Amino acid sequence: MSFIYFYLLILVNPILAQWNKLFVKLAETEDGQKMGIQPHHAYIPLYNYYIVFKITNKKPFWTVLLLFPGVHLVMMIVANLSLVRRFGKFSLSETLQGIFFPYYLTHQISKEEKCVPVVDTNWNNAKELEDRKWGDHLVLFLCLPVLGHALQFLFSMISKRKAGSKTGVKEWGDSLVFALIAATVIRSYVFEPFQIPTGSMEKTMLVGDFLFVNKLAYGPKVPVTPLSYPLVHNNVPWVNIPSYLTIEKGSYFRLPGFGKIKPYDIVVFNYPSGDTAVYDPRIPNGLMGHDYHGIINQEATWQFRIKNGLLSKGVNQSDSLKFVDFINNIDAWRTLARTNLSNGVFPVYSQEYAEGMTHDGLIYRPVDKRENYIKRCIGVPGDAIEIKAATVYRNGKPAKIFDHMAFKWDVSKASTTFTYQELSDNFGLENAPDGSRMDFEEGDSTSPYVLNITPLEKQKIQEAYPTAKFSVHIDRPSYTVEKRTPSPEELIENLECFPKDFYVNNTMTDFQQFTVPKKGATVTLTDQNIAWYRRIISAYEGHTLEEKEDGIYVDGVKTNQYTFGMNYYWMMGDNRYNSADSRVWGFVPEDHIVGRASLVWFSNSPYKGIRAERILKNVSQEGAFTALQWLGFAFGVVLLILVFKFLA
Repeated sequence: MSFIYFYLLILVNPILAQWNKLFVKLAETEDGQKMGIQPHHAYIPLYNYYIVFKITNKKPFWTVLLLFPGVHLVMMIVANLSLVRRFGKFSLSETLQGIFFPYYLTHQISKEEKCVPVVDTNWNNAKELEDRKWGDHLVLFLCLPVLGHALQFLFSMISKRKAGSKTGVKEWGDSLVFALIAATVIRSYVFEPFQIPTGSMEKTMLVGDFLFVNKLAYGPKVPVTPLSYPLVHNNVPWVNIPSYLTIEKGSYFRLPGFGKIKPYDIVVFNYPSGDTAVYDPRIPNGLMGHDYHGIINQEATWQFRIKNGLLSKGVNQSDSLKFVDFINNIDAWRTLARTNLSNGVFPVYSQEYAEGMTHDGLIYRPVDKRENYIKRCIGVPGDAIEIKAATVYRNGKPAKIFDHMAFKWDVSKASTTFTYQELSDNFGLENAPDGSRMDFEEGDSTSPYVLNITPLEKQKIQEAYPTAKFSVHIDRPSYTVEKRTPSPEELIENLECFPKDFYVNNTMTDFQQFTVPKKGATVTLTDQNIAWYRRIISAYEGHTLEEKEDGIYVDGVKTNQYTFGMNYYWMMGDNRYNSADSRVWGFVPEDHIVGRASLVWFSNSPYKGIRAERILKNVSQEGAFTALQWLGFAFGVVLLILVFKFLA
């Protein structure tokens, strides 16, 4: 349901709750007389909430928070609950009504002559404390289930309640309500904490880095699904339930920011291929980092191989013809793969499948609730991108290489001898115990050493080992580069890289030239290039796309042209050979952009402990923060504190 209906609810809520009749009673109080409250004030949008917040909890400027999607309905609930409690309705059932459906309760208040506004609770009066006891417990529980009570209990053991002060439950409930509201506004519109989960940005960003994402840099997105618990992204850990509701959904809208995405910015964005996720209850966030569309292709291929006896054997000419049949009937095999996954069956190639395990099927995630990824922007709208032998070209020129980017190099064993220990001791190379980072691979006697190193590390190693012969590491040869006819098996391997089409030969180290789509630009659609734009047309911009024998149909109309409705970006990891990025899942739409990575505030290696040298490290630009940047950052923090201190 659109935002407009929920804002209309906020506007009509005072009418439904008969605030005009309650204002008559409030006008008789000393505070009401000072404010000059009149019944018709209940019909003045926003001013009616201003009155309620001012006369109930002395926080009139909370009215401003009604404008923010993500907290607007919470503030309406706070207004309703505060109002009914102003009339002495504190019990558990009355608190439940005040939160979820206050209209019958406010109707009763308006009818009862004896129901008049009450003075503030006497916190020394045992009867008054008992009357509101379970209502306050409910508020605290809804703010922070179980944990809120646990924290309140622990603090009550080490501190004594002062005479005449609020109970611990009430204090914690009030504090948490505003803390969650403030956290929602800050997280949605200003900055968001983010942890580096994988090594795709090594060695620029390290696994275990905790950083702030600046949402003001490109303009904060208004949440598409604002009804969400503020402390988690898309799933409540351990209990494995979504942290958001989809009854209220908005369309993409971005507030003004301080700038636009520039080439080579380090950007955080919602995972474009995360619209559908395989939900594994063992992992709090499902199968994060897994490309669902890639899983479908891989599962389809394995099902075909198994049913045709093509596992663990050489492929002869007859078998190759079977692969041709697979290519011609790929839709049927993909349907089988989707059916298996939706029924909770793990991919047939996985260990979980071998052990007979099942998962919880597939889930759809809205744009703003897809997993957060971090990469470097290599191509902005309109840029021409091409990759040749692991070198990226942007608009015909080699893309900029930064000091901490990691590339793989083959080193001939005939030219020198390496050991991991000496490379680790002398040059800082690391092989993680869990295999998540492998800077040095020795392989067997016939294969070269493979080093995953930065340009600076390569220079130092070459100086120390002058006879060492380095060559660019190629993961998978490109038959287009080698100018030869591909085998059916090689056509199937094309499904591993964007655009995941049998007849587009892209690899992680060799990518055909393309142009990053730009809003308003028009392209001619052909059978040869439609693969590059399928997800843009259907998944990102919401049109129906049909490819028929007589042509291409968009929204049921035959056409050979398409005009892009959004800007798109090409994102790649600095750890070029160990990064699932745009080379795998394609373009990043502008409505997926979250913000710019700005500051590492803490860093903890999974196996080496705290990295003190990375704390307060600037990651948005080269080098350290300038004095002006530090001043701006400090000013922003102080301003934020003052704003919320004033609102609180």
